[in-house]
Amino acid sequence: MKYNRHEEMVTFERCITFLNDIGIQTFYRSVGQDSFLPGFLIENGTIFIDKNMLQYPGDLLHEAGHIAVVPSADRLHLTEKAIIKRKDREAEEVMAIAWSYAACMHLMIDPVFVFHEDGYRGGSNAIMNSCSKNEYIGMFMLQSIGMSTAEKQIKSDETAYPRMIKWLRG
Repeated sequence: MKYNRHEEMVTFERCITFLNDIGIQTFYRSVGQDSFLPGFLIENGTIFIDKNMLQYPGDLLHEAGHIAVVPSADRLHLTEKAIIKRKDREAEEVMAIAWSYAACMHLMIDPVFVFHEDGYRGGSNAIMNSCSKNEYIGMFMLQSIGMSTAEKQIKSDETAYPRMIKWLRG
């Protein structure tokens, strides 16, 4: 699915509501040219958004995934530069990818919103395919830290990943 700009921004606003509801704060402000992704800046576990600079609004969910998968003790001090320097950055990267796919499914958003053709070093389709088949390595990592499960929930008909048990790591 290809989003037009209006649909993209309506979807973006749904994502912002979701993030604020689960405890990842978002605010609008100018972020200048210093951010890693155009229009986004992470400071102290908060996402600042510059609507005038946004290139791919779906990147919001991936950046939120980085905040969501770090231990809660680290979350309040998380910045873009800190994400890159974390000792578990590779594991957290694949968990953030799996997390953002799960968020798309939860919000009933086409994952192309996040996994656009210009992202993920050309691997967007492979990632979406792997996640849809419950084969993506980040999914297993989310399960290992208790954010998702591989088994059907007892007393529930809901299935495992992409359903999340919790959206923020403890």
